Amino acid sequence: MKLIQKRSRKSGLSPGTLVHIGETRTEVVTMTLFNYAGDRCEEHVVKDAKELRLPADETVTWVDVGGVHKIDILEAFGKQFNLHPLLLEDIANTDQRPKLDDYETYFFLVMKMLTTSDRGDILVEQVSFVLGRNYVLSFQENGTDVFQPVRDRLRSGKGRLRQSGSDYLLHALIDAVVDRYFAVLEMLGERIELLQERVITDPKPDTLKDIHALKQQLLFVRRAVWPLREAINNLSRSDCPFLHEPTKVFFRDVYDHVVQIVDTIETLREMVSASLDIYLSSVSYRLNAVMRVLTVITTIFMPLTFIAGIYGMNFEYMPELKWPWGYAMALGLMGVVATAMLIGFRRKKWL
Repeated sequence: MKLIQKRSRKSGLSPGTLVHIGETRTEVVTMTLFNYAGDRCEEHVVKDAKELRLPADETVTWVDVGGVHKIDILEAFGKQFNLHPLLLEDIANTDQRPKLDDYETYFFLVMKMLTTSDRGDILVEQVSFVLGRNYVLSFQENGTDVFQPVRDRLRSGKGRLRQSGSDYLLHALIDAVVDRYFAVLEMLGERIELLQERVITDPKPDTLKDIHALKQQLLFVRRAVWPLREAINNLSRSDCPFLHEPTKVFFRDVYDHVVQIVDTIETLREMVSASLDIYLSSVSYRLNAVMRVLTVITTIFMPLTFIAGIYGMNFEYMPELKWPWGYAMALGLMGVVATAMLIGFRRKKWL
């Protein structure tokens, strides 16, 4: 995950110039077409964007594109569906901020799709939607698909998806992306809980690395979700003629989910920050405990070293120098002093 993509290739170019911004890819761009109405649903794999045609009847068309790194394919979509050049430029720019644009005859929505890898890393992918009167175009950055449940509902005919218009199809696609946010946050929540236990019981340098990794992941998730709240709110309150009032209720439900997700992200960020504070406090406490023990040992040996220094002076006339019990008396004096100091430290609760 990169916080900022390189845009130097677009420097000096005119607005609307198509330049792919993102990771370099060579995969084949996939295009799948669904055309449905009522009891029938047709599914086709499209080889060339020039073959796409909007039906003249009242059926709904959904074209799902996997990959936005082929500029010629985006240009073909622009010609077939009369899309604005700035819209195509935003699709090719995979570092786009989630937003909603109204182009009068169609809507353009950009959002981020979150998935998890086998190692537990969070993958961020941009997905763009174009909503028209009887069609929806979806452009996925990498083809990491979370739309399989929507496809299954179209194929089986269950629910109200086939009986509704393109606006309800857009809701189903957005809802599939937002539902995936909850799964990602649940995974992060479990990792944070385990991390807090490690911080309290056995804080190590590796724990600090995990804390910083979680903070970075939450930063990416927040950056991907936070602007979406405003976009969904504007979509649910739009006066667009092909966005029907009954469907706006479902968009408001998605907006509530996004607000809940944003609140959860802020809570998780506070938990990670608290874990960092606990880690630093634990390390400081352990250091203080070690320093206290070393200080006590040093303090005890200071008078013993003084006694040993006195009796180690090479003077001819010294008390107890010729005494047979002088050595035992010196050791006994050292033991009495050390014991007395230990008892004093115990009473003062320094040990």
